[in-house]
Amino acid sequence: MNPRLAMRYPALISSIFLALVAVAALGAPAAPAVTPHNSTHVFQKNTYGGLQQWLAKDASDKHLVSAIRARVLAEAERFGKADYGRATPGARYLRGIKAGQLDITYRELPAGAAIDYAGRDAASVDAIHKWLDAEIDAE
Repeated sequence: MNPRLAMRYPALISSIFLALVAVAALGAPAAPAVTPHNSTHVFQKNTYGGLQQWLAKDASDKHLVSAIRARVLAEAERFGKADYGRATPGARYLRGIKAGQLDITYRELPAGAAIDYAGRDAASVDAIHKWLDAEIDAE
């Protein structure tokens, strides 16, 4: 910006700046809450560990699909750091798995996202299976 202009019209520059800040504060609409009413949460065991899927019941709801993907990605990142949380029913089974013993793959699906969990040894696979069983029972 031209310094002379800023010196000549400080009130105008200040007003424009405040207007831009107000517009930025409005931002994008808030992401919808991911609930059992608008999404499906699936856990499934497999030979290597298991998978978790979150899917929007209405795949055309782009805001919900985006919210699901953000939530699942955050969980994948946490689990990748061996942060399994405390609130989930089966978290106690995962606490013995250290970062690096578990391969975590996040992937997007048309209506949401999924995480594939693969243990690198039999003990890790067993812990994943116990965690999934607890999550399935809690659903």
